[in-house]
Amino acid sequence: MKSSEIRKSFLDFFRNKQHTTVSSAPIVVKDDPTLMFTNAGMNQFKDIFLGNETAKYNRVADTQKCLRVSGKHNDLEEVGYDTYHHTMFEMLGNWSFGDYFKNEAIEFAWEYLTKVVKIDKSRLYVTVFGGDEQDNLQKDNDASNYWKNHIEESRILAGSKKDNFWEMGDTGPCGPCSEIHVDIRDDSERNITDGALLVNKDHPEVIEIWNLVFIEFNRMADGSLKKLPAQHVDTGMGFERLTMVLQNKKSNYDTDIFQPLIQEIARITNSHYGDDKKKDIAMRVIADHLRAVSFTIADGQLPGNTGAGYVIRRILRRAVRYGFTFLAVEEPFVYKLLPVLVSQLSDTFPEIKHQQELVTKVIFEEEQSFLRTLSHGIKRFETYTEQHTNLKIIDGTFAFELFDTYGFPVDLTKILAREKGLDVDMTGFQKHLEEQKNRSRNAASVAAGDWVIVNETNQPTSFLGYTHLEAQARIVKYREVESKKKKHFEIVLDQTPFYAESGGQVGDVGVLMSEHEEIAIINTIKENNLIVHLSAQLPEKPEMEFTAKVNSENRLRTANNHSATHLMHAALRQVLGTHVEQKGSLVDADRLRFDFSHFGKMTKEEIKAVERIVNDRIRANISNETLENVPIDEAKQMGAMALFGEKYGEKVRVVSFDRSYSVELCGGTHVRSTGQIGLFKIVSEGAIASGVRRLEAITGSIAEQFVDEIQDKLDQIREIVKSTGDIVKGVAQLNQQLIKANRENEDLLTEKAETESTRLLQMVKEIDGVKLVFEKIADASMDQLKQIATALRSKAERMIVVLGSVSQDKPVLCLMITDQLVKEKSWNASNLIREAARMIQGGGGGQPTLAAAGGKNAEGLDDAMDHIITQLGFYWPIES
Repeated sequence: MKSSEIRKSFLDFFRNKQHTTVSSAPIVVKDDPTLMFTNAGMNQFKDIFLGNETAKYNRVADTQKCLRVSGKHNDLEEVGYDTYHHTMFEMLGNWSFGDYFKNEAIEFAWEYLTKVVKIDKSRLYVTVFGGDEQDNLQKDNDASNYWKNHIEESRILAGSKKDNFWEMGDTGPCGPCSEIHVDIRDDSERNITDGALLVNKDHPEVIEIWNLVFIEFNRMADGSLKKLPAQHVDTGMGFERLTMVLQNKKSNYDTDIFQPLIQEIARITNSHYGDDKKKDIAMRVIADHLRAVSFTIADGQLPGNTGAGYVIRRILRRAVRYGFTFLAVEEPFVYKLLPVLVSQLSDTFPEIKHQQELVTKVIFEEEQSFLRTLSHGIKRFETYTEQHTNLKIIDGTFAFELFDTYGFPVDLTKILAREKGLDVDMTGFQKHLEEQKNRSRNAASVAAGDWVIVNETNQPTSFLGYTHLEAQARIVKYREVESKKKKHFEIVLDQTPFYAESGGQVGDVGVLMSEHEEIAIINTIKENNLIVHLSAQLPEKPEMEFTAKVNSENRLRTANNHSATHLMHAALRQVLGTHVEQKGSLVDADRLRFDFSHFGKMTKEEIKAVERIVNDRIRANISNETLENVPIDEAKQMGAMALFGEKYGEKVRVVSFDRSYSVELCGGTHVRSTGQIGLFKIVSEGAIASGVRRLEAITGSIAEQFVDEIQDKLDQIREIVKSTGDIVKGVAQLNQQLIKANRENEDLLTEKAETESTRLLQMVKEIDGVKLVFEKIADASMDQLKQIATALRSKAERMIVVLGSVSQDKPVLCLMITDQLVKEKSWNASNLIREAARMIQGGGGGQPTLAAAGGKNAEGLDDAMDHIITQLGFYWPIES
């Protein structure tokens, strides 16, 4: 079977078992602070398991894009070396929300594997939870007994808590699980060793393919377990592993999922897969990482220096590095593989086709950038080894500096060191790396207590904030959270006017007031579909009724900016073209930030045109037309764009300002009519990635303040240039005067340098055919010393000039060595000046023939000058 047929057979099977097929959630997670990426099929159903959301369907099946590279599921360094680990993979799954449980889940799995795709029963083993004394849990005899209806008892193995008890995290829903393993070894090997002995032993050909999780407990913060009111089934089967089994391969990478990519890599790099172990690993790494990077970019996550963006950049750079190191590719090439991926998966995941141009450009630019980084790192390594003679081992601190500051992989440092007969201090490197990881862990660590129930309810929080900024509310529950050694409280209300941060709009701030007290709400967030109010303190009487009051000024300005974002998005599509799509946004009370697809810098005329259109729409005072619970297809027919990387329900909220101009799917807060915005002004435009631009703009009173500040500056400039008329003409005249004065000053400095060089030429000492100038000059700048040295260079072919000065209490140094001496003696002025600069507590550099340095310690100037001349093999004073 082809992989596409296998995927279809799974979904068709469960459709026939009354399961609703749902689409994959985006691979990038937006509203869950505990996750960067979707790392399991259950992530999009997490709110149902937590009780924060009611399931729309009792039975569901899907294929989910997953990414595992960080945190608990860190598979990155294993990818490419073994046959079955991946960064991005598909998880086939079926779910029951309070419907069927263990018996049916086991029946469905067995029927699909043995009757639909016809895996040999004699190759299958299953595991069940064997119990755990610490949690006071018995063996899962129910699952074991159900399995006995399908498979011999000798193939039902008891597993440990580690392997057979699934947990969402440190707290939350959990339960025993039953894994299905398959033995794909050759018969000769199976006859020697029973496959049961190799289950969960990391054998590459005795592998888990399906995990059936039976969610029936809730793990509390104190570690105890409580029974859930409803039982759920959550299953996940690795699509790539299943395809390997059904296509009779011994490696996922030999299936039709990966082979088209691998063969294209081989063609581009003029290699052959299967001839060389290291090259094979490199090709597997590149094929895997392309998939991960392409889908995350298509879902809206661009490479960056922090968070999820850094993870994506790290994955892509690993692919580029393997191509550079093992396939000798020194130019961008990963981006060329995208057409193959699109042809494979665009039917299942259409976003990869829709975003193909953007993904291509982003990958290309990232490749170019990292190849430059590799080049810089190699040069830095060469300089280091040149400066440290008699070197036997590369210092771990330097190796970490290359890795941390320059993004230079340590294994590449090891390769370069090996070529020079050197080792790398990996102990020192690992020490620095572990310190960095500890800093990151400490910065990210969050400890949350159990929820304390104040008023029991099964209803989600009612959001009243579209129409009210103040409402009566009761606390449903609260908990204490510690993050970065600071404590705060999370509070859930039965109803609230506070908008929770989502869709790019920041959360509301305000107060909770009762008869007895008032506490500040410092932020409002959405966590696993809960509207959570953050406060530094807890009410003394949480059972009281409160008035929840939003800061109205903040909300007003935020609404101005959010509505202006919609108007600007529409204007950009008018001015630049309909290829413009939102790639990210941030809306708060002070500004709006909008990232969008466009492949060139906006001109001043284009920016002005956008501003003009938006301000025209503001002055037109267009009414806000908001429609609730609109079927998604109907909303699209109205012209609303569904953004890739967002997960929409069957019904959506549509916000429009004149349906012929701006129609968007949006859950944010907005102005009643555009006139409320007042004024719109773009303050910056720039690139954040290849094919992605960023605009920042301001509105209302903030924009007025911005214009006032510009006017004040213009008035100050007019005063400085003494202009009562055309201020631009006045500045231009002043600039011409400055240019003339600078030219005259340069002429004077050149003349002074020539005079000084003539004087110094009279003081030249000569030894072994080398003319030496060694002099301290009063109150000269670094540039002046370099001018004097340059003037002396033309006076002799074999000359060394060492000059020093103290200018404004700061020491400066200059060294000139003529070209002929540099060639003859292999001297390097830049290296010598850099060493001497330490003696004046400074730094410097330059060319092999001319270099300069500055510092802080004037008392070290004489020692620095002596060090230079001594390193060149001379001593001062020289007897003539």
